[in-house]
Amino acid sequence: MLTKLKEQVQLLLVAEARFAHKIGLSPNHLSLIGLFAAVVSAYFYWSSQFQTVGLAYAALFLLVSGYFDALDGVLARLFGEVTVFGGFLDSLLDRYSEALILGSIFLGWLMTSPLWQLSGIAAIVGSLLVSYTRARAEAAGVKMETVGLAERAERLLILVAASLLTLVWLDALRWSIALLAVLTNLTVLQRVIYFRKAAKKREATTPVI
Repeated sequence: MLTKLKEQVQLLLVAEARFAHKIGLSPNHLSLIGLFAAVVSAYFYWSSQFQTVGLAYAALFLLVSGYFDALDGVLARLFGEVTVFGGFLDSLLDRYSEALILGSIFLGWLMTSPLWQLSGIAAIVGSLLVSYTRARAEAAGVKMETVGLAERAERLLILVAASLLTLVWLDALRWSIALLAVLTNLTVLQRVIYFRKAAKKREATTPVI
């Protein structure tokens, strides 16, 4: 959904991308910085079980991770540094980042009840499968960007908002994971349906030899 605003966001990041290029940073460097920010965020998510104020830092570093994830693509396109390996690495590090974040929330916040644990597992699986369905569909030539309710940007913003809300409502982060469990798997279903329609349409228009 929010991916539709990507072009507007990228325009806002042009100046930052030029600065990053000027000081010698490559898109891969920015991807690695984003991963590092995600690791720091994950640490604060895990440790915030002991002191909830840490959630503010967790949310901040999660936003920093998302910022660099967006900036690396802008830099690559702006200066003609788009490479197959760079795209592969960016996607791989995004999956590591998300798994670390959700895993740390699982360990820090969802161990209190089997139901919370189940929602955590469902959210982790759903988030990874959202990315997998896009990769698999686009490998088959079906564009999947913007399809579904909970793409990466939406998932990130839900976690950030819930993290801050937890400072006044202790169960907000737990319920956000339950929400992600539903939304991510619904997104997977949406993409399966979309891909099936696209595949059937392609088969119907492909001449039989």
